[in-house]
Amino acid sequence: MALLAPSILSSDFSNLAQQIRLVEMSGADWLHCDVMDGHFVPNLTFGPIIIKAAKKSTKLPLDVHLMIENPDKYLDAFYEAGSDIITVHQETCTHLHRTISKIKELGAKAGVSLNPSTPLSTIEDIVDEIDLLLIMSVNPGFGGQSFIKNSLNKIETAAKLRTKNNANYLIEVDGGISKQTAKDVLNAGCDVFVAGSSIFKSDNIAASVVELKKIISTN
Repeated sequence: MALLAPSILSSDFSNLAQQIRLVEMSGADWLHCDVMDGHFVPNLTFGPIIIKAAKKSTKLPLDVHLMIENPDKYLDAFYEAGSDIITVHQETCTHLHRTISKIKELGAKAGVSLNPSTPLSTIEDIVDEIDLLLIMSVNPGFGGQSFIKNSLNKIETAAKLRTKNNANYLIEVDGGISKQTAKDVLNAGCDVFVAGSSIFKSDNIAASVVELKKIISTN
């Protein structure tokens, strides 16, 4: 069954706990946390303190996406803050296998993310080791961007790669997910849908969660 992971990047941080509880009660499966450092991506968001605060507000798994340089330096801090899934970018990890191994040793599930211009071939040798493959369907750094249509081909290829290697990773897609794009993304092979603006910037957050869940639950 496909999972919905609302991204708190688009939430109202003055009412973070309330909005987290709202999406949880409305049927969200995970909570996605976009960590940006202003170096790897052109934006600065939040760190372990917000992860710790979110952990206190929900029973949902915290899906923490590290869009940062030198993620190895911060893995312990993000795990201790409450991260259930830690995803790093292939583009920032010189020794990706070592980083994935460290995340698993800490006790979290390990994910790898690829920017739109990064080919799947760069992670083919470690697909047996990862729990999650996050495909960016926008260039990372800001919420509210339009879905890059060529991402559908990448999702389909990721699904074929999983079958070919008898791997077990979930395919997650982040960027431009809305009621207009979700069905095509589902049909391409996505398992976990990250949605920020289409949920938290809508007129009715709860209704948006319910509507997206309905779309991704039907095939």
